[in-house]
Amino acid sequence: MLDNLSKIHIIGAGGVGLSAAGKFLVLKGKEVTGTDIKASSLTDEFEETGALLSIGHAPEMIDESTDLVIYSSAVPEGDPERSRAHELGIKQLSYFEFLGELSKGYTTIAVTGTNGKSTTTAMLGKILIAAGLDPTVFVGTQVPGFEYKNLQVGSSDLLVVEACEYQANMLHLNPDIIVLTNIEEDHLDFYKDLDSIRAAFQQFVDKLPPEDGLLIRNVNDPESMKLETNRILSYGFETEAHVVGSNRITSSGQQSFDLTHAHEELGTIELVMPGEFNVENALAAISVGLKLGVKFETLVKVLKNFGGIWRRFERVGELDGVPVISDYGHHPTAISDTLAATREFYPDHSILLCFEPHQHARTIELFDEFVPSFDKADKLIVSEIYDVAGRDEEREEISSKKLVDAINERGQVRAEFAKDLNEAKKMVKDMVEPNDIALIMGAGDIDEVARKLV
Repeated sequence: MLDNLSKIHIIGAGGVGLSAAGKFLVLKGKEVTGTDIKASSLTDEFEETGALLSIGHAPEMIDESTDLVIYSSAVPEGDPERSRAHELGIKQLSYFEFLGELSKGYTTIAVTGTNGKSTTTAMLGKILIAAGLDPTVFVGTQVPGFEYKNLQVGSSDLLVVEACEYQANMLHLNPDIIVLTNIEEDHLDFYKDLDSIRAAFQQFVDKLPPEDGLLIRNVNDPESMKLETNRILSYGFETEAHVVGSNRITSSGQQSFDLTHAHEELGTIELVMPGEFNVENALAAISVGLKLGVKFETLVKVLKNFGGIWRRFERVGELDGVPVISDYGHHPTAISDTLAATREFYPDHSILLCFEPHQHARTIELFDEFVPSFDKADKLIVSEIYDVAGRDEEREEISSKKLVDAINERGQVRAEFAKDLNEAKKMVKDMVEPNDIALIMGAGDIDEVARKLV
């Protein structure tokens, strides 16, 4: 694919995926231009690699010498730059269509599922790097230790990709190994129901090569167990599987578990990431490593030093001595699991949770699941819903106020409504107490609140 490209233009270059694509192409010797609606640390990194960036629409950056336009799925077909590319007859690919074309030239490991994709991808990337397998890794976050944060460029034929299920984007990829973390209801603005979500994952599994393709799946997830394929490697916690974690021990700031592979006890794995769900994420990454011949000692070293990733239980600093943690969780299960994990790691503290719901349609469709997901918080602030660019939103039908009212009616935790993030930040400052943990959670702009608080 890359041999026939000299100049590529990227629309939405500040997106975590597209900025990685731009950096990758520059590092492969291509001329890269790009645009985004606002500057950010991701656009700064895009430029620092050697790409030419413009803030705002810039159709003039696309000309007859442009070979390919790659765009964010949030960019509509009528966008001025996409229209310019159409006029000139230039090929256009979405980010995942681009990764799909790229994956044809690699042995591709796709990490997918409703929750845990980014953490598992980052863990796996670091394991393969430490083992000397020199992979190329595209991940939907920023990873400490990756040379280009959301990208690691290797020289081998191994490609590790975080494969998003939104709009069934994972179906563009050509996987040799699929790592499936779990399947739950989400993105119901696109999928009809859980059955249709599972059917999309089955379609993805069906793309595996019939002779040597491999599905690595979580035995603890009942929906994943319904998928069918010929070659499966299973992992799970306290269950029967090929790769098993057991005897989890938690203490302040760390946890450990025993690892068994094919009924052979290998030893103990230590993590400084909290929660049983992160044990499952580690088991998923370990399963790939063992399949590829990575030594147990390497797994132990990498995971013991894996301190997390950007916005995944990331301790960003302190507010008047109170730890401030930023987390990307925006699905009810992620919220509940992260609160439970916080309670394990900080057993003697109270939890002040400030949450920004992500997308109106998700809030409507999963409303009944959201309400009890906050039960383990001691104090709760819910900001107004984040409006997701490029998606059809049902703005008039739901507000965070309705969610706050339902939480308060349930009576497990007292919730307060914040009309915007500025008010949310002020409320955190007003409500925080010396023995608190301030957990700032959501997939939208609420991460800025966490950064500003410290």
